[in-house]
Amino acid sequence: MATTQKQHTELNAMQVSLLRLFNRPMSEEQTLILKDLLVDHYSRLLDDELDKVVAERGYTQKDFNDMLNGDD
Repeated sequence: MATTQKQHTELNAMQVSLLRLFNRPMSEEQTLILKDLLVDHYSRLLDDELDKVVAERGYTQKDFNDMLNGDD
C-alpha cells in the first residue's frame, strides 16, 4: 500500500518557538538528550492512540496473531 506525504512548506508557531528556544550552541550530549525526550514523548502518544484503537475495535491477542499469520 502506497502512502503519500504532505509536503510542509511553512513552520507553525510551535516550530518557530522551538527554533528560537534552541538557537544556541549545544553539545552532542545535550542534543541527544533532547532527541530522546521527544522520541519518548511521541512514543507515549503513539502508545495511547494504539490503546484507544485496540479498545474501540475490541481487538484480542487472537486477532493480532491472526493478522500476523495472515489468517482471515
